[in-house]
Amino acid sequence: MTKRYTIQDIAVLAGVSAATVSKIMNNTGNISKATQDRVRAIIKETGYSPTHSAKSLASKKTNLIGIVYAGKINVDLSHPFFNQVLNSFKSQIGLLGYDFIFFSNEQYKGNYLSRCRHYNVDGVLIIAGDDVEDAIEQLDHSSIPCVGIDIELKGERSSYVMTNNLKVSHLVVEYAYMNSIERVGMLGGTHDSRISMLREEGFKEAMKKFGLLLNEDWIVYGDYYEESGYRLMNQLIAKHTGNLPEMIFAFSDLMALGAVRALRENGLQVPGDMKVIGCDDIEACRYSHPKLTTIRQDKEKIGILAAKLLSDLIDKKGKTRSLLVDPELTVRESCGLSAEKTV
Repeated sequence: MTKRYTIQDIAVLAGVSAATVSKIMNNTGNISKATQDRVRAIIKETGYSPTHSAKSLASKKTNLIGIVYAGKINVDLSHPFFNQVLNSFKSQIGLLGYDFIFFSNEQYKGNYLSRCRHYNVDGVLIIAGDDVEDAIEQLDHSSIPCVGIDIELKGERSSYVMTNNLKVSHLVVEYAYMNSIERVGMLGGTHDSRISMLREEGFKEAMKKFGLLLNEDWIVYGDYYEESGYRLMNQLIAKHTGNLPEMIFAFSDLMALGAVRALRENGLQVPGDMKVIGCDDIEACRYSHPKLTTIRQDKEKIGILAAKLLSDLIDKKGKTRSLLVDPELTVRESCGLSAEKTV
């Protein structure tokens, strides 16, 4: 009986990954001519074709994972938080025997499901941006295993991993209470994003729990980036001169760094006139002036858990489940502490 070759067979014979074979067959990617010639020669010799081996492809793994950056307002590889999460995911998923391929919403106009099926990926990692497209819900509810980062997937073959965002805000307000800080403001992310909603909910609940004054005028919204924090802080200073909060909690470190810049330009000192807390614990926090107090999200752990969850979904091990990772508060100079302390 004539052997029916799969894309994985071709990859093994050529000494490359299944993703490389797929790119060569679809004329995509930057693959050397020597590698292309070798793979095409093996394809010709074996008589392999995607149509001929469709049944085999449907029943066998390609060891290929799709990576989707979701959202019409997109995060990308330059985002410091997601970049570190993805690096952790990449290392772990590689140990589990997978390669991956990126799907661009600019190129495919959100038609992720058809592209994932075209490349016959075993599973998909979805990284959340803002204003997530309807096409993500279609992918979430498909038969393809999916794991989300900072997005709550609900499909039967989907899971997600994210930081416990209610606890993020609770840690900030608890710190304020323990240090006799009564006036706390909030620079939120995109108003209708799920992450922003959870952190705002946690913030308001904690303010009520600890009996601190909740001033709605000190709660404003941006987009997680530095210029947004800079703009929002300038607005607060202009509108509430003489009645500013003692401490501001920004929903990202980038926003916090922008807020610090605005405070300085307006002649206000950090932490003397206002203490500042960010979120994410990106590398820049350790080198900013002052060094930034922040809520540390365990980016390495999130990436590893996402890889293991996705592998389990692909191999149909156990039920789908979603995981919340506990954050930590790392106190630095922007809250008046000369030596770093994690609480």
